[in-house]
Amino acid sequence: MIQVCMSSINRRFKKLSIVIPVYNEENSIALLLNKINNCTLPDAIEKEVIIVNDCSTDRTADIILAYKLQNPTQLICYYEHEKNLGKGAAIHTAISKATGDYIIIQDADLEYNPNEYGALLQPFIDGVADVVYGSRFMGSKPHRILFFWHTIGNKLLTFISNLFTNLNLTDMETCYKLFDAKLLKSIKLQEKRFGFEPEITAKIARIPKIRIYEVGISYYGRTYEDGKKIGLKDAFRALYCIFKYTVFSKFTTKNNA
Repeated sequence: MIQVCMSSINRRFKKLSIVIPVYNEENSIALLLNKINNCTLPDAIEKEVIIVNDCSTDRTADIILAYKLQNPTQLICYYEHEKNLGKGAAIHTAISKATGDYIIIQDADLEYNPNEYGALLQPFIDGVADVVYGSRFMGSKPHRILFFWHTIGNKLLTFISNLFTNLNLTDMETCYKLFDAKLLKSIKLQEKRFGFEPEITAKIARIPKIRIYEVGISYYGRTYEDGKKIGLKDAFRALYCIFKYTVFSKFTTKNNA
């Protein structure tokens, strides 16, 4: 695995690790990194960007490395998979490398706005949350109007997940999931591709006294022509994972999660 990273030393403030799995995002990755660099976090929380390039076949790697050279004050840790392993696998690698107090998942496209990190962090700052989900289906922030059946699919998967986890989430499939880093690192994750969302939701739901919050976020969705990758087969995989990590794992203890 190729890795390029320079960590901060003797930090005083808390840190947010921004985990970015990347596959063929040459058109958006530099814009995203600019948005992350320009956003301000509350309570002087520092930012650490963890990028895992899942064997992209376009110019993604060159663009990231050039951006690092041009922005030496921005803490960016860069890793490459030598073969394509899937989004979930890239997230696993990034989590293992993160050094922050909090970890947030950030897709490499421009569907989600890094300026909303502060709103997601607020329940942590207030001392009431262990996990915060950013919901595309609550609140009054902007939402691009796209695919009816895609929305129905997301809501159906959330409903089925809630049925077995006994949570009342509005958006289980959201990208924006923010975790206490120690909590997330204690969970054994298995899904290598798009099953990460139902797997992590099922596993945190089993943790006693877990405090989960939702915050309404904006959503600037992409079309498939824009490069959107998730499809119908991924929805079926998500459905399978809901059953796999709830019904079929109901006797699994927290220590085996």
